[in-house]
Amino acid sequence: MKIEELSIAIKNEAKRIGFDDCGFAKATELTDEARYLEQWLNQHKHGEMGYMGNHFEKRIDPRKLVDGAKSVISLTYNYYSEQKQLDPNAPKLAMYAYGKDYHIVVREKLAQLYQFIQNLVGDISGRVFVDSAPVLEKAWAQKSGVGWVGKNTNLLTKGVGSFYFLAEIICDVELVYDGPVKDYCGNCTKCIDACPTQAIYEPYKLDASKCISYFTIELKSELLPAEVNGKFGNWMYGCDICQQVCPINARAKQNSEPLFQPSEALMSMDKKNWEEITEEVFNQLFKDSAIKRTKYKGLSRNISFLKG
Repeated sequence: MKIEELSIAIKNEAKRIGFDDCGFAKATELTDEARYLEQWLNQHKHGEMGYMGNHFEKRIDPRKLVDGAKSVISLTYNYYSEQKQLDPNAPKLAMYAYGKDYHIVVREKLAQLYQFIQNLVGDISGRVFVDSAPVLEKAWAQKSGVGWVGKNTNLLTKGVGSFYFLAEIICDVELVYDGPVKDYCGNCTKCIDACPTQAIYEPYKLDASKCISYFTIELKSELLPAEVNGKFGNWMYGCDICQQVCPINARAKQNSEPLFQPSEALMSMDKKNWEEITEEVFNQLFKDSAIKRTKYKGLSRNISFLKG
């Protein structure tokens, strides 16, 4: 099969499986991104996320993750939900965590696409990734034409916005490579203006150690810093503020993945329910959920912090 035909076939199959977009980039070293990442780490913008500094060489060069890699296939999977938590005063969850753990759901989709490529090409060398290895996902998605990195440092697309998961297949298959798309952020600064902790300290630059998502998910200390008290806007797990105010996301559409639909029990939890949540209820609500990462202890800490 010619690489033109193969490239079209992969994109069509990705859409059939449920991915929103699919783009290809040549597997090479990310030199500009490497310099920025090194500076970002040296400035301790990653906070206590020490793993961000691990496997630096693999993070900037996909050929060190997959021997003989020729292509990075970048994909997006929509998780936007029109459903809202019923109690407007209840502590809030980031939308990506409403349903089943995306690592599980999207990885299964990736495995299907990888098998499809193998069926067409034969035995190949490759790996699939869903936020689970040292891969600069946004950089590759931008290089493959899937979208552009916005001022809030999320990947944006004209059609869907930013409410989607990123995933990759790195393989030794040559494809027809896509080019980057235009940045449509323009003069807009709504995400910067809306961030309550000033985590977006310059356009296109994020101090992750000041992000509400960092405090509520990544930070493992028993107590949260007093200086951010009152700045969380009632977010107990993650934060969607910079996505909610983004004009591009006004075009976001309901996802079609049944496994991402939140349970009635989750969405009907009111403020009192959350403040009195037990470990048993936590385990019932979040079985196979990404929220299990923070554990009952972490979520309880966050809820207590919101109460002051």
